[in-house]
Amino acid sequence: MKIISLLENTTKKGFKTEHGLSLYIEANGIKLLFDFGGSELFYHNAQTLGVDLCSIDYAVLSHGHGDHGGGLEKFLEVNSCAKVYISPFAFEPHFNKKGEYIGLNTELQNSFRFIFVENKIEIARGITVFNCNSLLPITEINHCGHTSLKDGRTMAEDYCHEQYLLIEEGEKRVLISGCSHKGIINIMEWVKPTHLIGGFHLSSLPLGNELLSYAKRLDEYEAEYYTCHCTGLAQFEFMKNHMKRLSYLACGEEITI
Repeated sequence: MKIISLLENTTKKGFKTEHGLSLYIEANGIKLLFDFGGSELFYHNAQTLGVDLCSIDYAVLSHGHGDHGGGLEKFLEVNSCAKVYISPFAFEPHFNKKGEYIGLNTELQNSFRFIFVENKIEIARGITVFNCNSLLPITEINHCGHTSLKDGRTMAEDYCHEQYLLIEEGEKRVLISGCSHKGIINIMEWVKPTHLIGGFHLSSLPLGNELLSYAKRLDEYEAEYYTCHCTGLAQFEFMKNHMKRLSYLACGEEITI
C-alpha cells in the first residue's frame, strides 16, 4: 500500500502548501484520492509528483469543510468518471468559532458523481467508507466552537458529516481520517486499526498534561501513526517525545505500509 501526501499544511520538499489535506492512495489494486485540499493546489502538486488524477478509481471526502473539499470542483473537472463518496450531511452550512462559513461550494451538491454514504459502504474489496455516527463516544468531543445550520437553527457541530476510509490487507487495518473531529481516542477505540493516517485535531491544545494524556492513550493501542494537518506541529513534536510509533506526513512525502 502506497500513500502520497498531495497537500498538507507543511512541506520539507519545496511544494506549495495551504491549510488542508489531500492524500493519494494505491491499495488492493485500486487508486484512491482522499480529500481535495482547500483549492487547486493538490492538483498542481499531483502533477509535480507524477500522480495522474485522471486514473483515480474512487474518491472520498472526509467531511464538509472547505479545507478538505475546496478542490472538489477541480477534481470533478480533471477526472471524468470516478465516483466521490461523501456524507449526505456534507453540504450543510458549517461555520468556525468566528461565525465564518467554512463549508463546501453548494453549487456542486447535485453532481451525479456523488455516492452519499448513509452509514457504511464497501467500495472495493477490503476498502470501506463509514461514519461511526451510531457509536457512542468514550471521551468528550472538542467542538472548537464549530457550528452548523440545521433546519434553520444554528447549533454546536455534531460532525455527522465526518467519515473515514478503512483499507484492509491481510492483517493490516489502515484507517485514513481527515481531521478526527469525533475524537481521535474515540475513533481508535471504535475501529482499532493497525495504522492510522490523518489529522488528530489537537492543534488548539496547549503543550501540557492534557496533550500528554492523549499521547499515552494513543500509545496503548500499539498502532503506527502518521499524522499531519490539524494535529499541529508543536503538538506533534510534544507527543512524539511520549509515543513510540508517531511520524509526520508532510506534503510531497510518500509512505509504504
